[in-house]
Amino acid sequence: MELQHFSDDHPLIFSAVTASGFTCDGCDESIKGSRYCCRKCDFDLHPSCVELPRELQHPIHSKHPLILHKTPPYDGKTCTCSVCNSPCKRFVIRPPPRPRVAPLFPRGAMVRLRKFWNLTEKKKDKFLFVYNCNICKFNLDIKCASLRFIPGAETHDHPLTHFRKLISFTCDFCGKEGMGMPYLCGICGFWVHCTCASLPRMLKHIRHKHPLNLTYSLQDNYSKHRLCQVCVKKVDTNYGVYYCSSCDYVAHLDCATDENGIDENFMQESKGEEPTESSYIVKKTKVGEDKIIVPIEIKHLYHDHDLQLIDELQNYEICDGCMRSIFPPFYSCTQCSFVLHKSCAELSHIKQHPLHQHPLTLELSRPQFRWYRCHACQFQSNGFIYNCHKCDFVLDVSCSLISELDTLTHIGHEHPLIFSSTTNDEECSACNSKGRIFRCTKCEFTLDFGCAALPHTVKYKQHEHPFTLNYIIEDDSGEYYCDICEEERDHPKHWFYYCKECSYSAHLKCIFEKPSYYSWGDHRNIKFGSTYISTVHQHPLTIVQETKDGFRHCNRCGNPCHDIAYACATCNINFHDSCVS
Repeated sequence: MELQHFSDDHPLIFSAVTASGFTCDGCDESIKGSRYCCRKCDFDLHPSCVELPRELQHPIHSKHPLILHKTPPYDGKTCTCSVCNSPCKRFVIRPPPRPRVAPLFPRGAMVRLRKFWNLTEKKKDKFLFVYNCNICKFNLDIKCASLRFIPGAETHDHPLTHFRKLISFTCDFCGKEGMGMPYLCGICGFWVHCTCASLPRMLKHIRHKHPLNLTYSLQDNYSKHRLCQVCVKKVDTNYGVYYCSSCDYVAHLDCATDENGIDENFMQESKGEEPTESSYIVKKTKVGEDKIIVPIEIKHLYHDHDLQLIDELQNYEICDGCMRSIFPPFYSCTQCSFVLHKSCAELSHIKQHPLHQHPLTLELSRPQFRWYRCHACQFQSNGFIYNCHKCDFVLDVSCSLISELDTLTHIGHEHPLIFSSTTNDEECSACNSKGRIFRCTKCEFTLDFGCAALPHTVKYKQHEHPFTLNYIIEDDSGEYYCDICEEERDHPKHWFYYCKECSYSAHLKCIFEKPSYYSWGDHRNIKFGSTYISTVHQHPLTIVQETKDGFRHCNRCGNPCHDIAYACATCNINFHDSCVS
């Protein structure tokens, strides 16, 4: 579908699905879902911005109609909103940071990613839509034009009067200084931003199970020590917050109203229980203990053959779902090497997770050449993942099981942990890597998703005993080594796996058999030995990791294969991951 819009010389094309990374050129907000775009001009608009009226009679400037412009209607090409005093343009957008772990995307995905980096480097000083009264030189940006200007705002008990003069003031609701045209209470001298006056009285955040109520101040015996449950930073309770009295849950105004955290279904439809659509069909059952019916043969949605329930483990196996070592009972395929933990086989096909607004769908990346990077731990996976195609949001199985972001209790730390919503990468106390973290409210301890999702007990190859995750050093010798790679452990305070019976210590990455010899991070969520079908080679290819002895050159492009490759055992040749995509 195409339409001709005043903002662009070319017809705008409607796109029903939008990948992440696009920003509306009308209002500067991120685009989720559908959009109108001009590929020739790299121009994108929300459908709602496309539908904005060209002429607007607004109560904040009722004397004259306001006309919508793509660029400021002045010779100097500068424009400031008369209400919020913000410039009506988008400043220089810097390229997004390159991944700290070398990507294993298929070739086409890498081309699109490089194109996106180049495009963001070109987007500089783009002006945003603005409503203008040329007679009064009055400007109104899209955000302020959409505010609900009401005489009795939900942030105050008395009627508010709009002060129609640009002044400098301090908002009595959020405590921030600003320049603009605020609202004023003539009874008690209450000043408030237009944006604060239009905050919803109640909203639902994806991080919390109950609705949050807008509260002017929160005065109690613990006010000085309050922390926002979203960003885990101090809250000034003398000003407005969002609050749940049932759980004593408090959040900053900005954190609670962030567009990526608001539950879009709240106030639109009543939310039922989380979907529990099964991912398998039961073929055979037996009556177990306490007369419970147990499925002993199933057909899983993401495997071609039937799977049988096994109660004893004969050999060391890795689960094709979560990429962790297998413990009985588990489901195994009698025709191939596909195995699943019983819990992984029972994973719901559809899942709602507090890290994301939309429902997530269970998928398996194989046998197609698809690589997914988990948004929580940043590790890539070729097993089960939960995916939102609308937003390109992905969680691996281990991270998807961490659903209590506000009160994580971990055996590795004595205090409760809260997930921080800040997007800045911070250092994990358990492994020293940087990422999004859980923060302790009582000390400086931090924990990233990768470490929070580590299994407490694992098996390693044919080692006789299981390994247990250790959080403190095993002795006071002062020398600490990994008995698998025989190299010194980086830091005595970092977590490691330990076999107490054998006094056998191991790096996290070594216990999962996934150390990278090129310092590109470990590959704990990749199952090596998995088989893929490619159009560039007649035989099945197996994903393998480079050893210290090195790889041969890629049989297709002739360049050396580093770290990971696809191997054909029949022909004794290797391919780059990008060369078989």
